[in-house]
Amino acid sequence: MLSNKFKTREELVNITQELRKEGKTIAFANGGFDLLHIGHIRYLKAAKETADILIIALNSDKSLKALKGEKRAIIDEDGRVKLLSAIEYIDYVTLFDELTVTELLLKLKPDFHCKGSDYTEETVPERATVLSYGGKIAIVGGDKVRSTSLIVEDIKERQGGKEAERQ
Repeated sequence: MLSNKFKTREELVNITQELRKEGKTIAFANGGFDLLHIGHIRYLKAAKETADILIIALNSDKSLKALKGEKRAIIDEDGRVKLLSAIEYIDYVTLFDELTVTELLLKLKPDFHCKGSDYTEETVPERATVLSYGGKIAIVGGDKVRSTSLIVEDIKERQGGKEAERQ
C-alpha cells in the first residue's frame, strides 16, 4: 500500500488548484531517490523552504531503469514512495513513467521547480517549460558531494575488495 501522501497526477491537479485559491505557493522537486542519502535530505529540505507546499515527482521503476540501467531501481517505487512520505516536510508524492517531468510541470504549474546544485538555472532541462507558464527555477540543497550512482560504485568496489581478500 502506498502512503496517504501519494497522489495521482489528476488528484494533484485538483489539490494544487485548491491550494492556489488559499494563496499557497507550490514547490516541485523530482528524482529517483533510489538510495536515500544526506544529499537528498538537504535538497528536499531546501526545496520545502522555497514554498508552502512541496510536491515530489518520483521516477517510477520503469523510468529509473530507462535512465540508470537494468539493475535499477535498488528500492522499488512503493518503498521509495513510503520513504519519501515519511519525511515531514514533503507534502505530496507522485510517480512518473516519463524520462522527464515536463508533462507534470505543465499540468501542475508549480511556482518553483527545484533542482539540486549539480544544475544551474540555465542548465535545468525543463527550464523553458517552467518559464513558459511563469514559474521560477530554484537551485537548492548546497554543494552536491555524493550521488546514489557514486554510492553504488563505492559498494561494488568494497565488495570487490572483500572477494579478493577471500581468495
